[in-house]
Formats: sequence, structure tokens, C-alpha cells
Amino acid sequence: MDIIWGIVFGVCFMTIFLILRLLIVVWSGVKCKPGKKGSVSVLIVAGSGGHTTEMLRLLESLSQAYVPRHYIIADTDKMSEDKIRFLEASRREKDGEQKFTIHRIPRSREVQQSWSSSVLTTLHSLVYSMPLVFKLRPDLVLCNGPGTCVPLCVSALLLGVLGVKKVLIVYVESICRVETLSLSGKILYHLSDYFLVQWLSLQEKYPKSVYIGRTV
Repeated sequence: MDIIWGIVFGVCFMTIFLILRLLIVVWSGVKCKPGKKGSVSVLIVAGSGGHTTEMLRLLESLSQAYVPRHYIIADTDKMSEDKIRFLEASRREKDGEQKFTIHRIPRSREVQQSWSSSVLTTLHSLVYSMPLVFKLRPDLVLCNGPGTCVPLCVSALLLGVLGVKKVLIVYVESICRVETLSLSGKILYHLSDYFLVQWLSLQEKYPKSVYIGRTV
């Protein structure tokens, strides 16, 4: 019986410790200022269709300080890679040599996929996301709503929880979300360091968010 109580106590202690570490990591976001001593390594989550178009519009305004850029796309995404390479080619012509990489991971949720099956596919995606994020160790994660961003952001948070590195998470809600948040937005609203919206109606409903106007 003493062994059982010891195991229960140990599990409870570790659970409380990890929750406290998670809260500390999330709350310390405003104090984290990457780029003070040089470039900012950024992990960019591209979705399919409109998500990728919006993200690439955002990236057009990024300065040269954001290098290297690590793009993450779903393994079933057939169009985003061509769009990314086109953008990077145009930047190279304008600014010189650019440093970027493209990585693929399993999609965590397909369009209209049921919530119950999404749990399994998200866990599957997390298995691939975690070692990739731990290898790249970005300073910042930039995403705008595709389901693929959730396991990547969780992996980035885990870097901070384990004391490896604090990674800033910047979430930009899609322009098509006028009154309500996407499923990814509802999750990352509580976990991101900066949560940006493109409609005032959303900013009024979610006080933590920052209104930035329309990006496209």
C-alpha cells in the first residue's frame, strides 16, 4: 500500500510541477525578446489554400533579421511548397542569398474530419513535430490557423517547460474568422505569447488578442 501511495504522490507531484512550468513559460512570453543579439530563427507553419496565401502575405513584410526561416507543411499539401519557393526566389533576387528550409509532417486534421479521429491524427503529427522542433530550436513560431500548427506549438512549449529554450509563439487568426475563433485559435489563444486578429469584433470578444487590421 505504501508503494501505491508513493507512486500516486510522485505522479501528482510531477503533474503539478509540469503545470507550474507551463504557466511560467506562457507568462514569461512578454519578457522574451529574440533578436537582440542577432538574427531570429523562425518556424513558419503553412496551411493549404487560403492559410498559405495569408501567411505568405505576412512574410513579405518580414525583415532580413528573420533567418533562417523553417517552413512546415503537411505531407498531403501539394501546392504550398511551390508558393514558398516562389516567394523565397523573389526575396533572393531582391535581398541576396536567403536561408530557408522546408519540412513536411503528417497533417493533424483534414477538413471536416471528426473531432474523435482528430485526436489520434494530432497525436500522430505530434510524434513527428516534437523531434523536428527540438532539432531546429527556433526563436519564434509563426502560424495562422491550420491544424498542423497545434502539435508544433505544443512541441515549442515543451522546449520551455523542459528548460531547453523559451520559444515565442505568435498566432495570427485567419481573416475569414470575423465573429468566432477557429478550433486552432481557441486552443492557442491560451498558449500563445501574441494572439493577433484581423477584425475588431474578435478583439472585443477576446481581450488578450491584438487587432492588426486586414493583412490581405
